[in-house]
Amino acid sequence: MKNAIGAAALALCLATPVTAHENVLTLDQFVQMFGWDFDTAEIKTEKVADGLHVLFGLGGNIAVSSGENGVMLVDNQFPQLMPKIKAALRDIGSDKVDFTINTHWHFDHADGNMTLGQEGTWIVSHAASREKMLTDNLINFGGLAFEQKAYPEHARSVITYDTTMQFHFNGERIDLLHVGPAHTNGDTAVIFRGQNAVHLGDVFNNTGYPFIDADNGGDLDGMIAFCQAVHDTIDDDTIVIPGHGPVTDRAKLKRYIEILSATRDRIAALIVEGKSLEDIVATKPTAEFDFEMKAAPQNVQTYVDRAYASLRRDNAP
Repeated sequence: MKNAIGAAALALCLATPVTAHENVLTLDQFVQMFGWDFDTAEIKTEKVADGLHVLFGLGGNIAVSSGENGVMLVDNQFPQLMPKIKAALRDIGSDKVDFTINTHWHFDHADGNMTLGQEGTWIVSHAASREKMLTDNLINFGGLAFEQKAYPEHARSVITYDTTMQFHFNGERIDLLHVGPAHTNGDTAVIFRGQNAVHLGDVFNNTGYPFIDADNGGDLDGMIAFCQAVHDTIDDDTIVIPGHGPVTDRAKLKRYIEILSATRDRIAALIVEGKSLEDIVATKPTAEFDFEMKAAPQNVQTYVDRAYASLRRDNAP
């Protein structure tokens, strides 16, 4: 959030339940509220290993594998930023993108498909993410929603998988892993075995509490299980790339799992007691961790709201 007006607007929307016709934003409204500016946005590049870089701009972090076989992107942000992303890729080696893997179907990670698909890039995702690309979907943040339109045919994934998939690209094995519903119903972790790095998409958020897209299959228990499965297949030297925020390590991922588990247990126990969402919010179940997580008040409210929706659904009779 880059301006006070956007923060105030978001807080107001989060305090009001979503209906079919209220508090549903278009992309232009969403971008304006968050203070994003495609014209002035900068793409910053961080080298994390030989042949592996991370690009930071607006939206989800982009991992770039580059080498003798070509260029592979993990996530791709927005078509409006593609000229700047291509300029950053040229500095790395080549702006011809052979493959782009979508960690999930949300607009801030996959809208770059609009450009790349037209250029002949092979688009890869979990099968459930492709299914979401076929239809209009409402992304409910709990009081505020975004209407994501179906992707045109050229912007949809043309290669999908169900549980695991492997690439042998740029001299290493790259594993795609789906554990189950987590941030959405179709998340992918991309593990670069040779460079000992993993991109977790929005299953792991390093800027605050995660968003659980409970209305589209997202699941807090599943998010914890997904992170744990990835944690258990990497080692202490693995470079961990989150969906948002700075590159980090396995220890930070472990701590993230601990915090999600603790807050999940607190919220679940209150649901069992019959407490309403308003009652649960009033207990401040995350307060112990808010400073550590660098969580703004609206981020806390969204997390508790969507955690409640997920856990209440999972525990419904």
